[in-house]
Amino acid sequence: MSLPTRFLRDPSVERLIREALREDLGSGDVTTRRTVPAAAMARARLWSREAGRAAGLPLLARVFQRLDRRVRVRVHVAEGGRFRRQQLLAELAGPARAILSGERVALNLLQRLCGIATLTAAHVAEARKGSRTVRLLDTRKTTPGLRLLEKYAVACGGGTNHRLRLDGAVLIKDNHLKVAGSVAEAVRRARGGGLAVEVEVESLAELRQALAAGAGTVLLDNFPLPRLRAAQAAVDAFNQARGRRVATEASGRVTLATLRAVAATGVDSVSVGALTHSARALDLSLEFLPR
Repeated sequence: MSLPTRFLRDPSVERLIREALREDLGSGDVTTRRTVPAAAMARARLWSREAGRAAGLPLLARVFQRLDRRVRVRVHVAEGGRFRRQQLLAELAGPARAILSGERVALNLLQRLCGIATLTAAHVAEARKGSRTVRLLDTRKTTPGLRLLEKYAVACGGGTNHRLRLDGAVLIKDNHLKVAGSVAEAVRRARGGGLAVEVEVESLAELRQALAAGAGTVLLDNFPLPRLRAAQAAVDAFNQARGRRVATEASGRVTLATLRAVAATGVDSVSVGALTHSARALDLSLEFLPR
């Protein structure tokens, strides 16, 4: 599995950790300061309370070491790896105050990312029952400020990252079309400059316009299954006749229950916003060992 580890190295992630700690600490962890001696050392273990997929474990050391460089973290599960309920995910050792004060930020990040990876893995498994080659794509429906980490978690779950930002690719949506006037005119204006052009279509008539105008990918939005099959057949016939490779992406209210049937239509990819906007945080626990 190839993971976009560059996302974790992006400077914005370090800023996020810093701001998350500042948000949680305020002027300082008064409970820990009043109850735990400054010289106290501790050991703790991170456990899973339910089965899932790992994502974000390298962030543990970065959270705690921002509070105290002496904290040491040993991770026991590879990124993207499966883990079972009550499995040991990581061990920590170091100054007790730092581990106590960083616990909530670390858990908030890991539970969110592991939840996304786990949900993505379930969707990938279901999609592959319909097609062995279909790609499961994420979207830009991410939590503001967390996009890099959430898209990284999608990759940990076996999904594929769609464009990261608006400058990454041309994707003409329905509101663009309302301003441009037509699919054909929007694609004509968008072509060139070295960027691939994808256009959303909502009917077979718009699909024909997109193909004739030279779109590289067609986004088949909210197509019922019979129309989706007809659209894919039309694109296949176009590709064979013209010697081109126009790709297809299905999108719009795709759920885990419908994903297999959508994938079986032969589309190249399926995008699912729920991977990031509706993922449930996984239940993890950080437990201190007795002295």
